[in-house]
Amino acid sequence: MTEEAELPPAPEQARTVFGERFPDAVRYAELLAEAGVRRGLIGPREVPRLWERHLLNCAVLSEVVPEGVTVCDVGSGAGLPGIPLALVRPDLKITLLEPLLRRTNFLSEVVELLGLDHVTVVRGRAEEVLGKLPPVHVVTARAVAPLDRLAGWGVPLLRPYGEMLALKGDTAEEEVKAAGAALSKLGAESVSVVQVGEGIVDPLSTVVRVEVGESPGGVRFAAKRAKAARTGRTRRRR
Repeated sequence: MTEEAELPPAPEQARTVFGERFPDAVRYAELLAEAGVRRGLIGPREVPRLWERHLLNCAVLSEVVPEGVTVCDVGSGAGLPGIPLALVRPDLKITLLEPLLRRTNFLSEVVELLGLDHVTVVRGRAEEVLGKLPPVHVVTARAVAPLDRLAGWGVPLLRPYGEMLALKGDTAEEEVKAAGAALSKLGAESVSVVQVGEGIVDPLSTVVRVEVGESPGGVRFAAKRAKAARTGRTRRRR
């Protein structure tokens, strides 16, 4: 039997961050605490800290996302950070990319229920959709994989001069150092660690920002993208 935990009231910071979408943020938190736990998308122990550790921690990522861009949330899971980001940034076009059916079903239900017309749910792995989804300005991710592996999935989905924004924890600086060679091969031109959420979350949310040049993913992925695009054109002509 699933252990039940009570969702605490939303903190005042949530009203500030989510603004007119605050009621939708509350509904999303309720869905995570109920259906999310029941379907095994989050652990019951996370329910008491859903607001601070999850919704607000993800929503403040908006501070470093440019205006009016396309975003792909890789390994979106239960919608973190994609759904909180969508609630605070209606100017973005967001794709929630997730390979597991039970998760994409949940995401589709949330998107429909909250009326997030600027959000699309896609089932698949990053390496499977390469060349099939239009390249995006920004890739986001949270708690998906170590930075070197995550970059191998996320960076090739970017447009030239795009950026990957990965929410990380205390080990962010160490991960950046360990992933240096891999990031360079993937076409990264700048890698930095920034903190966001001043006055909203404590501790601050840590973001690893990977900015790429004109060949996201490097030469190997440029060839894969071109091959996938050619295959797609051939299929459309048939």
